[in-house]
Amino acid sequence: MKKLGYLLISLYLTNGLIAQEKVDYLNESEDDFEHRMEWFVDAKYGMFIHFGLYSQLGGVWKGKEIANYAEWIQAWADIAPQEYAMLTHTFNPKNFDADFIAKTAKAAGMKYIVITTKHHEGFCLWDSKYTNYDVASTPFKRDILAELSAACRKYGLKFGTYYSIIDWHHPSQERNSDGDEGWGWWGEVRMKTKRKGEYVAYMKDQIKELIENYDSDILWFDGDWVHWWDMETGTDLYQYSRELKPEIIINNRVSKRADFKKDFGTPEQQHPGESLKYYWEACYTMNHSWGFKANDNEWKTPQKVFDKLMDINTKGGNLLLNIGPDGNGEVPKESVNILLEVGEMLKKNK
Repeated sequence: MKKLGYLLISLYLTNGLIAQEKVDYLNESEDDFEHRMEWFVDAKYGMFIHFGLYSQLGGVWKGKEIANYAEWIQAWADIAPQEYAMLTHTFNPKNFDADFIAKTAKAAGMKYIVITTKHHEGFCLWDSKYTNYDVASTPFKRDILAELSAACRKYGLKFGTYYSIIDWHHPSQERNSDGDEGWGWWGEVRMKTKRKGEYVAYMKDQIKELIENYDSDILWFDGDWVHWWDMETGTDLYQYSRELKPEIIINNRVSKRADFKKDFGTPEQQHPGESLKYYWEACYTMNHSWGFKANDNEWKTPQKVFDKLMDINTKGGNLLLNIGPDGNGEVPKESVNILLEVGEMLKKNK
């Protein structure tokens, strides 16, 4: 009996050690990778949503129209974080309609939606336990991510969450005084000495919230270009995210995009002229800016969007087409019209 007892204990301990052994998600089998990516490859077409505090400004700061992308207005107008944070007092997109957005995406022929849960400005579109710089601290208070995630499930769409690696509000980072203009000051934002570990822990806590609270199907990272973000930190974040949800799909900007291609590449406002040896998704705007910009009327025609979609799909890629709701949460009517017309064109050209 003693020998049997020792054997059972030995088996229990061995199984426990096996259970605790970490899976190396960076080196998964080709079969596992292909199975995980199957829905994404079949999807072909998705919706990008850029929405944040910047949406209520519409590209204008203190009566002056600011050049470049609207979601970068803090950088190009060189607004101090403390002053920019005052926008939380007026953020109230009461007309944001997740059901309408998901229904429109479905009618357009799209199969998934990705929304900017935290852009470079650092403002979070959900009630995060790890910061007060979030939607719960505004007059709006509604949980946009819960509403949109539920709407996606209702219409049979996958739900994705964009998360910026850089953060212009977090105390670990500061304006790069050696830089030149918006990109140099804020695009190349500095990490303060010995604060990186603190910030990476903050990121991981928030990624866990996005996965556990909203069942995110895609993690879409951005901002990997800063010098303090390296391959080691990026691949560690990839591994951590897959541990939380093994089947989740993650874009290559989680690490250094030039060298890291898992799970898919992300050309922006352009796409390759031929098929690639890895999966990819080209993201495009319908006008110029990603975030809402009141005076940006350079709309692509439905035919141009359709042709771009066909060309991208033929070369093995997906198209992630952007909308930018305004400060009231309303999607510009031009965007809606383009989406629906492209949807009709897809039905006629199966």
